[in-house]
Formats: sequence, structure tokens, C-alpha cells
Amino acid sequence: PFRLVASRLRRDSRHMSELLKNIDERTRLAGTNKLEILLFTLGIDARTGRHETYGINVFKVREVMRTPAITAAPDMPPAVKGMVSLRGILVPVVDLAEYAGIHQDSPREIMIVTEYNGHTQGFLVEAVDTILRLDWAQMRVPPSMLASSSLGGLVTAITELPDGRLVMMLDVERVLAETNKADDDFLFTNIHSLGREDVTVLFADDSSIARKQIERTLAALGLRYVATVNGRMAWEELQRLANYAESNGHMAKDVVQLVLTDVEMPEMDGYILTKNIKSDPRFAGIPVVMHSSLSSLSNQQLGKSVGIDEYVPKFEPQRLAESLNRLVLGKTAPAGA
Repeated sequence: PFRLVASRLRRDSRHMSELLKNIDERTRLAGTNKLEILLFTLGIDARTGRHETYGINVFKVREVMRTPAITAAPDMPPAVKGMVSLRGILVPVVDLAEYAGIHQDSPREIMIVTEYNGHTQGFLVEAVDTILRLDWAQMRVPPSMLASSSLGGLVTAITELPDGRLVMMLDVERVLAETNKADDDFLFTNIHSLGREDVTVLFADDSSIARKQIERTLAALGLRYVATVNGRMAWEELQRLANYAESNGHMAKDVVQLVLTDVEMPEMDGYILTKNIKSDPRFAGIPVVMHSSLSSLSNQQLGKSVGIDEYVPKFEPQRLAESLNRLVLGKTAPAGA
């Protein structure tokens, strides 16, 4: 049922193009806790003997195409098959099945072209299925048994479809970070302590690789932090902190001074989390920074529509540090400081 024929691909490509161009429709999704995902398969998983279904947020998909000729490139990670030229731009191509450790021989006839974190890359898959609209409340944090499996850390959310299939959302941010040869140490070179050990940041992100980079940035700035893995957990923790502050005669902003949130998260996304914070008078005076790989101008506008104070692209520690410096100290960090 997952074999893609040419007519199906053309239909889905037209559907994809219409979705990605309809900014008004995307705007209406902001603050509704909904998402649209493209379902795809990677072939028969030798470990389970069946086609597993995976998903990627449509916001991150630029187009779907037949796999073009790939030019091999030297000194690339094993899962990176080479480069393709798309309208004059060289784009790296990652075999998602190989990256995920799914060993099978089905052809990779389809390439999903993605754009996020300011990068464009192609993901080779066996087939695409359909575009599905869901509520983030239907997406659950992966169970511990999955986290300890060979896919552990690669799946950020999981949901069950009406036909009984399980859909796993892959951490494509981790794929990009681990297949892109970047000097992580260099990214943190000019980040220094703000001298404000009294400041606590609460952050929410479902990507393990993103959480590690956020923690490293906050540690370099000398800020305390509370980490959560999705919007629901962040909201529950904020309410707990507000109750604690009130019981001690304080305001919530006395115990947490800033909230940093991702957009895409299971159970509650960053838009709903921000709306909750901004509509609750207990959290008055606490700025919210949206920290997302969906860094286009349209996505920044979506964040502003729910009341965020600043929008910072993911995996740019310097820009995140500058934003936090500005909000914590009320000034911009000097260049090279």
C-alpha cells in the first residue's frame, strides 16, 4: 500500500506546493495546537519485518521529488550519499534509513527536500504516503522502551492513526546536526558569563540535541535553568513555580526570569505554551523567547501573533546568547565580547 506510482507523486507534489504557498492557512494553525505532517516510509525494517511509518512537519518540507542523480562527495559521514544540484544550489543528501540503522534493500526512489535551521537538505525515503492534519495533543512523548531501542533519541513524538498504524516523528534537527560537519566548540567561543547567577531560565524542547546545545549556552552564560521536553511539561512546571512563589509571598518572575520554547513539541506546542503564559497575569513581566528551526519570516510572524518577545533560530548559540543578554541585562553584547 505504500508503493508510490508517478501519478501519486505528482498529486502529492501539487498538494505539497499548495500547502507550502498558503501562508494564511499556515497562520491559522498558530495557536491552535495543530500541525500537518507528511507521512513516509523507509522500507521494510529487518528488526520488525514491516513498513514503519514516519512523519515530518510540513513546515519543514520544501518539495517532494523523484530522487535525482547524486554526485558522491569525499569525506562525508556514511549516511550522506553525496550532493545534488537544485536550481543551482548544492544540497547534501542523507539516506534516512541508513542513518536510522534500518538495514534493508528497498530502493530510495523519493527525495524529500527539507529546509530548516537555515539549511536545505534532501532526505532519501522509500515512499511518501499522505499529508495529515493532527492535534499536537495526539502526539505523545516516546515511551521509555522506544528511547532505549536502536531508534532511541531519534524519535521525538509518536501517535497512532485510526487504521492502527503508529507514526514516529523523527528528530530531523539531530540528523542535520550530526551529518553537518560543524565545529561545535567554535560556536561557543565568544559566549561568556553575564554575572547573573540569580537568573533562572525555563526552557522546553523535544530534541535531545537541541536541549544539549541550549544547556551548554546557558551554562556558558552562567544562568541557572530548568529543562523540560515539551510545552505541557513546561506549563505544568511554570504553574508549580507560580504556586511556590505565591505561597512564599513572591511573584512568579521572582523564581523564573525567562522562558525559552521550541515550536514543534508533542502534547503542547510552543504557540499554545506562549499563549498560556501571556494570558496568565501571574507570569506578567516574564519574557518568552521562541527558539526554533522554523526560522523563516512567516514563522517569526506566527510567533509574534501569540505574543513572543523575541524569535531566535536554533543551533546559533551566539545569537541565542545575544538575545538572552539583551533580555536579562537590557543591552546587546558587544561584538567579540
